[in-house]
Amino acid sequence: MLKGDVLTEARGLRRSFGSRTILDDVSLTLRAGEVTGFVGANGAGKTTTIRLMLGLIRGEGETLFLGRPLYEWGSPSAVVGAVLGGIAGHPRHRVRSHLRMVAAGCGASDVRVDELLETVGLTGAARLRLSQLSLGMKQRVGIAQALLGNPPILVLDEPGNGLDPHAIRWLRDFLRTQAAEGRAVMVSSHLLGEMEQLADRVVVLSRGRVVASAPVEEMLSHAVSRRVVTVQSPDLPGLARLVQEQGGRLEPTGGPSAHITGLDRIRISSLAADGGVALYWLSEAMPSLEDFYLTIAEEEFKIS
Repeated sequence: MLKGDVLTEARGLRRSFGSRTILDDVSLTLRAGEVTGFVGANGAGKTTTIRLMLGLIRGEGETLFLGRPLYEWGSPSAVVGAVLGGIAGHPRHRVRSHLRMVAAGCGASDVRVDELLETVGLTGAARLRLSQLSLGMKQRVGIAQALLGNPPILVLDEPGNGLDPHAIRWLRDFLRTQAAEGRAVMVSSHLLGEMEQLADRVVVLSRGRVVASAPVEEMLSHAVSRRVVTVQSPDLPGLARLVQEQGGRLEPTGGPSAHITGLDRIRISSLAADGGVALYWLSEAMPSLEDFYLTIAEEEFKIS
């Protein structure tokens, strides 16, 4: 498989509880060599989407893994590995024993278990009981379990929840490595700032609907278009005229201060200098991916 090849395609996913629609025509693709960030506020429908993709719940639409529904594969664990939170094992079982038991069920060897313990950095914790593990260590065990069948597709639901900064950095670097090896990686999260450093592509879910889907760079370029420049000037009316002539907008915020949108700070300073308008202060705030998400989610809320 080559980078960019579509390994997973979800089409028209729908899910309802009575008269309440949880998911409404959700479609997305996962590509080899890429990390796809699946983002949205808590309750947006991310977990429901993932469970429907994996066939764990019923609904409408279809999801194809390597061109076929998951249930048509004789060994699903060799196609997709999933981390859905927690470890489905007895708390008194030791890490290595737990993974060997799961490996036996999917046809993986004990050697594979030891390889993955080293890969996720848990060789020294292999004899710990599951009940003794920290949250970050449990996430690593879950990832090792998902990789036992060496699947080309990896799906993780909110893997960063509750992790400390060190564990989040390890997770980010690990998932980037998995994508670099050719896997299609999907990570759901409400931590939008983390997606800027992790994801290649972002799919934004709001109230059960996909409201944006694009490469991170494109998302950020749209966010940049929403930049806000803060100025202070003794002649705000004069500056407002100059800004409006160039397609910008000035909104006074009190006293000599104002916010300007639609123009960057360099263009504003040049306009002020050419127009003879003094500036006391000039600073520019660049919206983050999280700011952009919150904006489009708010717009979606107003539309619906």
